[in-house]
Amino acid sequence: MTKKRRMKGVVQRVIKPQPYSGEPEKAQIAVTEADDLYREIRVKNELVGDKGEKASLKQGAEVDVIVEADSSATLTKPTKA
Repeated sequence: MTKKRRMKGVVQRVIKPQPYSGEPEKAQIAVTEADDLYREIRVKNELVGDKGEKASLKQGAEVDVIVEADSSATLTKPTKA
């Protein structure tokens, strides 16, 4: 069983790689629910659809950022009485 948290984000910009660097294009995402110093993340700008079709994110796109972990990697919080 897994536990997850979904947060809203917005693609701030698409970062093109340097020519001949071999680096992938990246999307810089602002995670609105994160702390100020940790709000921006950068990920490869590569998505795959249900049928295997490839796509990339556009600047300004609203996205969901999902953090998912196996139950063995989490601690159960006590319930409030």
